[in-house]
Amino acid sequence: MATEQWFVGPLTRDPGETRRMDDLQSGAQPCGDHSWLTPPGQPGDPPKAEPEDVQEQLLEASPSTPSREPLAPGPGPAPPRLPLDTMFSPITEQLHYLLKKADDFQSYLIYSRDQVQKEQLAKAMPTFLKMCEPYFLYLEAAARSVPPIYGALQELVRNGLLEISQQLTLRLEQLVLMYASFGFVDLEETDPLSISCFFCGRFSISPSHEVSIFRYCAPAAYTASRFPRYLYKKMRWNLETTSEPGGWGQDSHVDYYFLCYRDTWEDTGKSPANPCPQIQKLWSIGRWVPLGPAEDDLYSWILCPQPPGDYQQLLTIGFEEPSHMLATDLLVQILTGQAGPARPPSAVGPAAWAAQGS
Repeated sequence: MATEQWFVGPLTRDPGETRRMDDLQSGAQPCGDHSWLTPPGQPGDPPKAEPEDVQEQLLEASPSTPSREPLAPGPGPAPPRLPLDTMFSPITEQLHYLLKKADDFQSYLIYSRDQVQKEQLAKAMPTFLKMCEPYFLYLEAAARSVPPIYGALQELVRNGLLEISQQLTLRLEQLVLMYASFGFVDLEETDPLSISCFFCGRFSISPSHEVSIFRYCAPAAYTASRFPRYLYKKMRWNLETTSEPGGWGQDSHVDYYFLCYRDTWEDTGKSPANPCPQIQKLWSIGRWVPLGPAEDDLYSWILCPQPPGDYQQLLTIGFEEPSHMLATDLLVQILTGQAGPARPPSAVGPAAWAAQGS
């Protein structure tokens, strides 16, 4: 949850990490034993002991993504059904590998005395997030895409996959926030080199509709101009609609949806500068409504510092932030209940959206 404290207390260290801390206290280089860099299933790889190569070591090739094969039995006698733990074993192994990499990034940040090394790791952070994308793609597509690929076990498998996806998402968010707190990472969305948000998977809700998930590491103003006022975004979904599924050169259109909260300062008429213990955040899901320039007016786009837009609220959630998994579930309900497979939201028009969102 974004509202939870992202770093509480000291890190829990295993015996190996305790040994590395003893090395630090005696003046040795941190994390001198690089056996932690060996990915699962490769115990025989030679260690790489050069400290300046830590960026490459952290971002070494990960184990392959689990195969996305249907578990529904084919014709003939049904094979014995595998326990869920066995089915999830390769998936959880990959999760543990990525979580271990995140822990390594964190350990270097906290315990290393080499400032140059920390800066190198901060530069490697976008690459590490990129390395997690195929895993997110598998988890979200296997859990949410239509038609389901796991047959009668769909609900059990779906929940398990989405919980894994949520666990990794929150861990990466925590890691980026920690690097930002040390000044090594910028979260400002207007900076093209910042890590304001990261990719969390993609799935299809129909042959012509695909949804991509992005999560903001810290709540960001809805627009750089801070209009609408007191509105902050936490998640974004890109809904890509193609006119001819499977065809070549088909036209596509992207609609943008957001999980946002509105500070209730505005409703009480008080200034944000006035302290008040009763600040509440009203969470909702809405759609980006462009206010210009026209899509075919290239000259106006060049002169426009930022495209203006409004927020079309579609669903009011309440004062409690929804989980990462629940927020996407709610968006899918909105999309399937309003647009349907053959009716892209952009073709409905703002008036219809306003009527449905009211």
